[in-house]
Amino acid sequence: MTASSPAFTPQALKAAGISAAEYDAIVERLGREPNRNELAMFGVMWSEHCCYKNSRPLLSQFPTSGDRVLVGPGENAGVVDLGDGDRLAFKIESHNHPSAIEPFQGAATGVGGILRDIFTMGARPIAVLNSLRFGPLDDPRNRRLFAGAVSGISHYGNCVGVPTVGGEVDFEPIYSGNPLVNAMALGLMETDSIVKSGASGIGNPVLYVGSTTGRDGMGGASFASAELTDESERDRPAVQVGDPFLEKSLIEACLEAFQTGAVVAAQDMGAAGITCSTSEMAANGGVGIEFDLDKVPVRETGMRPDEFLLSESQERMLFVAQPERTQELIDIFHRWELQATLAGRVIADPVVRILHQGNVVAEVPATALADNTPVYPREVIETPAYALAARQWSPDSLPAASAAGLGDRSWNDLLLALLDEPAIASKQWVYRQYDHQVQNNTVCLPGGADAAVIRIRPQAFGVGEVEEVPLPYKGVAATVDGKGRYVYLDPYEGAKAAVAEAARNLSCVGAEPLAITDNLNFGSPEKPVGYWQLAEACRGLSDACRELQTPVTGGNVSLYNETIDSDNNPCSIYPTPVVGMVGLVPDVRQVCGQAWRAAGHAIYLLGNSDSLTLGGSSYLDTIHQTVAGLPPRIDLDLEVRVQAACREGIRRGWVQSAHDCSDGGLAIALAESCFGSQLGASIQLDTGATRLDTALFGEGGARIVISVAPAARSQWEAYLASTLPQYWTCLGIVGGDRLQIASTTGTQWVSLSVARMQTAFEEAIPRRMES
Repeated sequence: MTASSPAFTPQALKAAGISAAEYDAIVERLGREPNRNELAMFGVMWSEHCCYKNSRPLLSQFPTSGDRVLVGPGENAGVVDLGDGDRLAFKIESHNHPSAIEPFQGAATGVGGILRDIFTMGARPIAVLNSLRFGPLDDPRNRRLFAGAVSGISHYGNCVGVPTVGGEVDFEPIYSGNPLVNAMALGLMETDSIVKSGASGIGNPVLYVGSTTGRDGMGGASFASAELTDESERDRPAVQVGDPFLEKSLIEACLEAFQTGAVVAAQDMGAAGITCSTSEMAANGGVGIEFDLDKVPVRETGMRPDEFLLSESQERMLFVAQPERTQELIDIFHRWELQATLAGRVIADPVVRILHQGNVVAEVPATALADNTPVYPREVIETPAYALAARQWSPDSLPAASAAGLGDRSWNDLLLALLDEPAIASKQWVYRQYDHQVQNNTVCLPGGADAAVIRIRPQAFGVGEVEEVPLPYKGVAATVDGKGRYVYLDPYEGAKAAVAEAARNLSCVGAEPLAITDNLNFGSPEKPVGYWQLAEACRGLSDACRELQTPVTGGNVSLYNETIDSDNNPCSIYPTPVVGMVGLVPDVRQVCGQAWRAAGHAIYLLGNSDSLTLGGSSYLDTIHQTVAGLPPRIDLDLEVRVQAACREGIRRGWVQSAHDCSDGGLAIALAESCFGSQLGASIQLDTGATRLDTALFGEGGARIVISVAPAARSQWEAYLASTLPQYWTCLGIVGGDRLQIASTTGTQWVSLSVARMQTAFEEAIPRRMES
């Protein structure tokens, strides 16, 4: 047999996810034909999900270092320095395809997987967030997927005892049948040294710990790197089944084991299971691993070697241990009623050698699986026709906007319609299913602030009494943000907007943005338009992160998010890069929420209204059923200045509430600021030459609505005059039970009771889910 005449049929190669050219490359690396087990290993490790063969050249442009970055891309999670010995691990990953097929288990195991990435580093998980996208809720299938995914996230997080503290949910027709389920987790380091994955020490034992292995999750990495079709329903074995109670024991056992200092290296068995963990540990350490499948605890009999190697059964880990302390580690896991067995050893020959029933059933150079993988740099096309056509849209094509409204709809009607749109409406239906207060460290509850805030309790990371800690009130903030519609229209600007909004949300609670983890959800990179979207978005993320000084510490790439329509044509999602960002809160007692605090407080708008646009806006999408135009152009320099002013105002105690102007524009931000306190506001708006619907519902970057107590107004305005001249205005006063928006000459545009707005806002999703 030669590479041009493979030992496998074209059908067998396709089933393994290997192209003819890749098969030739495998033969070249091995110097021979692979056997069935080896082909299976290459199939999962050379999938986009594991090796990033299409995206790796683009990811290399990301800024990945900074003063606070302790661990960047390449490990299970990024780690940043919070000062005073505190270190935060965080990461985001996707479970999109599994959630499309089996939403409950797909979403649940997504949470379990991201938690393992955190505690594998030696960190105790302290919070989970999620970013979700579904089709419209008038479709029963979308309701089933939405309900199942939320239930799965709730089940796993609640049972494992980690609070789900924040997230975002969007609904667009383009996600019908192809939902996005991204999960982010944070953890505080409990070990003196950060636990890494590179194996070392020739002869050191390799331990298998955690749960048993079965056939669930077979080929999940390959499954995650292919389009969804009607036949995907048959791929349910590629969806893992999780056990959150077992994972809770695994967290405690692993952290106890790490504290002993007897663990040399650790790796979660996530995507590609045993294949991935053995090859990555070997390659990262420049050594080899010999692994005996007969030593693996199983839950099913008669498993073939390739089934062991491809299984993605949950709650499993691989350790390299110090030889003389192996039994000590095994005893820890047995005490937690978990599996623990000596299954392999570190070898000098840099290969992954797999044994089964006394025979070598696979032997592959570790780097061929983990590092020396295919890379496909592609040509980036010019702006495609669809984007050029969309950018020709002008608001002049809309009906004329008058003081009374738009056509036969008043401004009151339009504001209520936007508040009733599920993408904008309250997500109480979602987050009330989550236990967001377990561990008792959640400072800002979901729905009350622009970002989640978690208090760092000294007990969580082994420090003694509170009095011994220099900053006992320190906390961390986290958010997830994505702008799929923007990125579809302009990937570069849309990706910048996602980073800017994430940083803005952190700044609105008073947190200093530190770093990001990203999840790149896109269609096929093999199509010129798909690769253009991915390339331009990566360029936008990179530029924004550099300007905002928020380096990328890691993340996930989820490509091939496409379904096959009734005409057998592929249909891609909106390109949706999701940014998970963390920030430092110096004192959680000074955290700001989005609700007005008291009547009589003055309301200010920070930022530049000149950049407002209806292009790509929620107003254009919801009211006019149009996705077109140019999305906002983000002024990153102004973002830095506006956000710094907001944080300083919070730190000095001037700013009493802060809320980002994003989806739905100023009118939605003002309405949402009324809900937490049931206080209304009287607003006077100078629109100048701007269309009235643009002034009310237009979207743009670097805009924050804040409120200030009367006693602090003079200091606040003096500060703004020196730091943000021409980029702030006083809009009005908090008070009453209505939101009233009028012109500076007294013409009333909006007048709605807080109660009526809140009813529309809070009933939007429940009403649709009950239909």
